[in-house]
Amino acid sequence: MHIKIILSRNGIKQVVHLVSETLKKLRVWKVRFHDGAEAVLFKCGSEWMQRNEDNLDRWLLKAIGEKIDQIDPKKSSADFLISDL
Repeated sequence: MHIKIILSRNGIKQVVHLVSETLKKLRVWKVRFHDGAEAVLFKCGSEWMQRNEDNLDRWLLKAIGEKIDQIDPKKSSADFLISDL
């Protein structure tokens, strides 16, 4: 599943691409930012986590995780907006 979301914070908007994959029975989300940086997110219980080598700000991790939670798994692609976090 490929998804594009728009993050907005302090009046600055940024497009983030998400790709959903399954890794050893765990659903992970690869996050690709406009500058080429990537991170991998996964959910542990109700908490969104990131790999040790990924250094996303806590607000950004939470905002992306909340938007992922709202995604309908039946849709193959969609656009979402995370407004003024």
